[in-house]
This record gives sequence, C-alpha cells and structure tokens, in this order.
Amino acid sequence: MINHEVRTYKSSENLAREDQLAWKIAEVASDDVAIDADVQDMVINRIIDNAAVAAASVRRGAPTHSREQAQGHPMKPGSTVFGLSSDETISPEWAAWANGVAVRELDFHDTFLAKDYSHPGDNIPAILAVAQHKGIGGKDVIRSIATGYEIQVDLVKGICLHEHKIDHVAHLGPSAAAALGTLLHLPTEVTYQAVQQALHVTTATRQSRKGEISTWKAHAPAFAGKMAVEAVDRAMRGEGAPSPIYEGEDGFIAWILSGPEARYTVPLPGKGEAKRAIMDTYTKEHSAEYQAQALIDLARRMGKQIEDFSKIRKVTIHTSHHTHYVIGTGANDPQKMDPKASRETLDHSIMYMFAVALQDQTWHHEKSYAPERAGRPDTVELWHKVVTTEDPEWTRRYHSTDPDELAFGGRVEIEFEDGSTLVDEIAVADAHPHGARPFVRENYVNKFRTLADGIVSEQEQGRFLDLAQNLENLSGDDIRALNFVVEGLEHSGSKGIF
Repeated sequence: MINHEVRTYKSSENLAREDQLAWKIAEVASDDVAIDADVQDMVINRIIDNAAVAAASVRRGAPTHSREQAQGHPMKPGSTVFGLSSDETISPEWAAWANGVAVRELDFHDTFLAKDYSHPGDNIPAILAVAQHKGIGGKDVIRSIATGYEIQVDLVKGICLHEHKIDHVAHLGPSAAAALGTLLHLPTEVTYQAVQQALHVTTATRQSRKGEISTWKAHAPAFAGKMAVEAVDRAMRGEGAPSPIYEGEDGFIAWILSGPEARYTVPLPGKGEAKRAIMDTYTKEHSAEYQAQALIDLARRMGKQIEDFSKIRKVTIHTSHHTHYVIGTGANDPQKMDPKASRETLDHSIMYMFAVALQDQTWHHEKSYAPERAGRPDTVELWHKVVTTEDPEWTRRYHSTDPDELAFGGRVEIEFEDGSTLVDEIAVADAHPHGARPFVRENYVNKFRTLADGIVSEQEQGRFLDLAQNLENLSGDDIRALNFVVEGLEHSGSKGIF
C-alpha cells in the first residue's frame, strides 16, 4: 500500500491532476490486477448477504416506495429490481436506487469501521444494476466489487467525516463511481471525473442519523449509488467535474473537513497490487448498528445468568467514544429512551437493544423492534436503567490498527438491589472474523434462507444461491438473472410524481 498525503492547495499552486486523490483513486480502478481466491469467495458472500437483508425488507414501506419509484423508469435491456420479475427491467440508476434501499433498510449487512464508518456492501447494488444493463459477466462484476470495497475502506481508513457531522455516504459516492470505472474498463481520465462528480453530489450532514431517525437512513446510500451511476454516465459523455474536488481551495477538505491546514493520509494499493480491502470488513449477525453487535452477544450471554430482571438496579456499559456518543446516553437523544420511537431510532439505542437482548437472550430483525416489544412495561423499566460511559481504553482499542487489539464492544457492570454485581466484557461480535463464531459461506447461506423464509419460495432461493455461488462463470445473461422474485408482491397504493 502507498500512503498518500492529501491537503488543500491554493489555486495558484496548480496541483497536477496526477497528484490529486481523485486521480489516484481512478488509477486504482483502472489497474486490472488479478483477484485473489479468498477475495472472490468473499465477494460472493457479500452478494448473498445483500440479497438476504433485501429479501427480509422487500415488503417494508421504504423498499416498496423506492421500488414503485423505479417502476416509473422502465428500460430495455435495463436492470432487475429485488422482488420483481426479471422480465420487468428498469433504468440502471433507478434499479440501483430501489435495490440499495432494500439492502440498507434493516441495517443488517456488512460494515467497516476505522477513522469513519461505512457499509461497503452499499457499492454492490449500483454495480449489479449497471452490469445487468450492459450485459457484463461475473468476472468483471467481481473485479468491480473488489474495487468498490478497496476505495471505500481506504477512504474510511484515512478521512474522518463524522467529526464534522458529515454522513459516511460521502465516501460511498466516490467508491461506487470508481467501481463502475473498473466494471466498464473506463480510462483513468473518465473515472477521475466521475469520482469527483460523485463526491460533490453525495455530501450531506449526519442529521439523518441523529434525533428522530427516519427511513432516509436507508435511502442515503441508495441515493449515493444512484448519483454514482449518473456521474459515470456524464463523465463517459465527456463532462467534467469540480476539480480538484478534495484538495481545491474551496474544496472538500478546506470547507467540509478540517480546513486548509489539515493533512490526511489515505492508503491505496500500488500499481499491480491486489485489491484485498473486502477482507478487512465484517457482516452482521443482528439487525442493528454495528457497535451493538458485540454488546447484543454479551447481553444474550449475561441474561442467561439472571433469574429476576426486576432486581436489577442499574446497568452500566463502559465502551468507546463512538458507541457512547452515537448510540448511547452520551448522544443526549431522548428519542433513544422513548418506547414509541421509530425502528430506525431504536436500532441506534444501545440502551434499548441491550435491555431486550438481556431479557430475551436472542435477537430478531422484526420481533425485537415490534411496538408491543418496545412498549412492554418491564422492558421499559429495565431499558431506563441502562447508561453508557466512555472508557478511554475501549476508545483506544476501537481505533487500534492491530487486529488483535481492535474492539467494538465494552465492559458491562450490572448492579442488583442486594448490592451484588455481574460483570463481563466482550471485544468483538461472535460473527466477527476474530469472534467466537466467525461467519463463513454456510452462515451467509443460512442467513439468506432464514431471512427469505416465507417471502421467497424455496425453489427461487435455490436458483439465486446457485447463480451467486457460480459468480465467476456467469455470462451477462446470467447476471441479469441474479435477482430473486417474490410472488404476490403488493403495491402500496401511494402516489407521487412518477
């Protein structure tokens, strides 16, 4: 890997495009390196993972509405949309939109955390949509997904957005545009312009994940994917972009990030170096914010040791800065303690999730968030006894670059009315590569079959899984069939412009 220093340049300094971060990203996208076998296997796992969570959400409101919006933009050859017949094809940017919402709705697919946060699987809907429309086969899809993961992970390693209250999809627009450059074998110049356009139009504040959280949390990455498709289309037609987008005097670093004096270091593969960043990422066993994964596992474990939850006086979660301030009591969001809060808010409340997992010793993507579950009096009572506090050691481990030290969990102290305590801790989720039960292909397939049960027929599940697991050998026509159909999928009856 090559570490690239990125800073603001005055216009009079005339920074050469070959020295700009967007150009270096485009060079990585243009570098046609071989894909390692374990990377290829993980790409397949993540395609299955995305489809699993999309199947579970396909009848929910946000995916339904985005799908109906997409249906207003039919196109041939076009792209398929989760749930719809493969004969009904949609303009690729709108298919990326609809599928992106379905994938993101339940906050249940993969994650990478470093200086910022990300869900790199959000790259996949746009890649598959364009591949389907253009008749591109499996080998190029694999190469493209490897690029998308590489660029997003590397940006997340080098540039923190959240400290400036910028949503993490600002790294997704450039990564998806770069991935499409790989998919389409575009010249570096074209991808460079697309990367800059995509960043420019996908930068937004983090209010989408603060206070009363709405379904826009699911729409935001889908919008970034849609914008990336459109940016690539414009760049292919010869249109340029604000440049240099990162380093410019009035650019991203100078006015969105830490200012003209700031320095960032972004690692990127050197020429001929394999794109392996997908191997640094991890998926979710539970439908919740990633920082809740390990703590849900810990709650399940601790709950088995408690006979009477009403005897609990207080639960203190000692954890990282991020967990405390984003999904803990440090956020100072009263909505996180409200039994009538939205699902999107509850899955960003570790107080709620820990209380429910403690009582139930399990977690379910629908039942654990049901209004009747959130409103259960004994749960509300316990939930309001849970507090979080930042522990500097857990914050240090959260940001560690040593995989053996990296941790996203915490230490929990449960105090009982009789003065006794129960204390335990966990570093990473059970499903994490360094966890108690790391996810392998069997787990991804089981996740798909579990979440698709009762929604997608067993025959259709098998057809999709057979295709996905043979990804390298799929033709363009086969890629068009890499979708699942839901029989009797109903419309919402809502009306908009389209």
